[in-house]
Amino acid sequence: QVQVVESGGRTVQTGGSLRLSCVASGRPLSNLVPGWFRQAPGKEREFVAADDGPRTYYADSVKGRFTLSRDNAKNTVYLQMNNLTPEDTAVYYCVVGWILRTLRDGSWGQGTQVTVSS
Repeated sequence: QVQVVESGGRTVQTGGSLRLSCVASGRPLSNLVPGWFRQAPGKEREFVAADDGPRTYYADSVKGRFTLSRDNAKNTVYLQMNNLTPEDTAVYYCVVGWILRTLRDGSWGQGTQVTVSS
């Protein structure tokens, strides 16, 4: 079983930047597929980004602004978020799984709140 803990969420102004971190324990991150989802109030949880090793995938709404990276030595995944807008306000969740296709069935963190003020 993999345990996942996110951190780094806070309130930032429009146009600001933020980096979220996600530490996975229990399995080597190099063997896992990490990803980020988010859920805004009253909306369904939506895909943000994921990395299956050969390639990193992004939702159209964050492409060019967000960057997912990983440090396998630290078992840590990052989500660098730039040029934030109020539409990015949400609880951000890290998830790790074995394959990209079933990522939603993986191990989830508790979420970290990101609020972008106008």
